[in-house]
Amino acid sequence: MTTSLTAAGPPFGGTGAARRARVAISLTFAVHGAVGGTFVSRIPWIKDHLHLSAGQLGLALVMPAIGSSLAMPLAGRVVHRYGGRASIAGLLSLCCLGLALPVLAPSLPVLCLFLLAYGAIAGMSDVAMNAQGVEIEQRLGRSIMSGLHGMWSAGGLVAAGLGILAAHQDFDPRVQVGVTALVLLALTQPVCGALPDLRAPEHAEAPPRFALPPRSSLVIGLVGFCAVFAEGASMDWSGVYLRDVTGASPTAAAAAYTAFSLTMAVSRLAGDAAIRRLGAVRAARLSGAIATTGGLLVVVADRPALAIPGFALIGVGVAVVVPLAFAAAGRIGSNPSQAIAGVATVTYTSGLVAPAIVGGLAQATSLTVSFGVVTALAAALLLSAGALRRAEPDRTDPGNVTTSESNRSFEKNTPAI
Repeated sequence: MTTSLTAAGPPFGGTGAARRARVAISLTFAVHGAVGGTFVSRIPWIKDHLHLSAGQLGLALVMPAIGSSLAMPLAGRVVHRYGGRASIAGLLSLCCLGLALPVLAPSLPVLCLFLLAYGAIAGMSDVAMNAQGVEIEQRLGRSIMSGLHGMWSAGGLVAAGLGILAAHQDFDPRVQVGVTALVLLALTQPVCGALPDLRAPEHAEAPPRFALPPRSSLVIGLVGFCAVFAEGASMDWSGVYLRDVTGASPTAAAAAYTAFSLTMAVSRLAGDAAIRRLGAVRAARLSGAIATTGGLLVVVADRPALAIPGFALIGVGVAVVVPLAFAAAGRIGSNPSQAIAGVATVTYTSGLVAPAIVGGLAQATSLTVSFGVVTALAAALLLSAGALRRAEPDRTDPGNVTTSESNRSFEKNTPAI
């Protein structure tokens, strides 16, 4: 694949630059995940504080989807102009600051506006991070994207755990979220400063300011859509499902989200080894089978002892699908950021509208019916996994092998950690 960044070149596994780049991008994903985990842990408080119904909460939670969908196509131009390192640092800093907005909202309309802005920044930073992750993966010549998303999940799990602990201790969410936002902002600067400074060559043509996704990325995006729908629904509604459908206690209800997040994080951290052993397509099909099994357990559950393992299996099943989708998108065409933005737009829009759709279906029918839809989409992964065949990393890419100058450039532009 011919990329738009100067550091793209032949594989270089084992060099100091490779190690530093992988550590830096892994920590970047963890910080971004911590932002999301902190927000999710305070959704129940926001719902109670503003006296929102299930339908109103669903409406609010669709706003980040709209913001992301509008902003993600801009990410390719931002990365091209400012380079990977500066783009990620700036966008992730804004994302940390935006974390404090939802808990400060005095009403539903203001909450919707805040979540619109939060989703736009979070979406653009996500595209920039994944574009750099794919570049580093190709340089290494082996799968690392699942591990990167595992770090995102781990960051979210730790942050959500702290949020749950703060809620248990009756800390003011506005104080807790504000302090967390400042801590994450402080971590962002050294972490992003250690990223390699990947830039487009001087002769490279700038992508459009608002780049529509290439058609070839849409099929891959639909695979990610199925997985992320299950992920978004489980993240935002698992606790409510346990409480309302199975009659679980607040502690058991919180355990459902913890089980889902923990199994997804562990599976992603171990996912690269599975992908190398099974291949991208077989790994995705196995994932679909596991997620479907988990969804069926949730749908038939009449007690927490069935529902919690069901959510845990959904976490295992969806873990590697999105990393594979981004890896596949990064091997399309001459502008990986544009293709990744296209997949991210379709994929993350799914995750952000999923809570709203689940809420709407629950209000019209029941939460059990809502998770029947989630299970059907998980089953669709069994049929659509073939679209991820591009995700197999090539250790030797004739289109990339030029001279050793690219390696020296990468080493030069990767700061020490």
